[in-house]
Amino acid sequence: MTSLERLVHMLNQIATNLATDPDPVTATAEHIHLFWDPRMKQMILESNREGLSPVAATAVQRLAQAHAAA
Repeated sequence: MTSLERLVHMLNQIATNLATDPDPVTATAEHIHLFWDPRMKQMILESNREGLSPVAATAVQRLAQAHAAA
């Protein structure tokens, strides 16, 4: 399993664990923002997002938009 595949797997698990949150996309994006190492965030932001669940993919999209605006 490559590093990117591990990140995709982890991110999908996080999104699944936060599925009962009132806003799972925001909760997932916030978790990544707060707890992921900058290198991990950069790798997932630069990926094609293949294999991500819809919630995880939308969370990454929000992070990418926030990153671009900063």
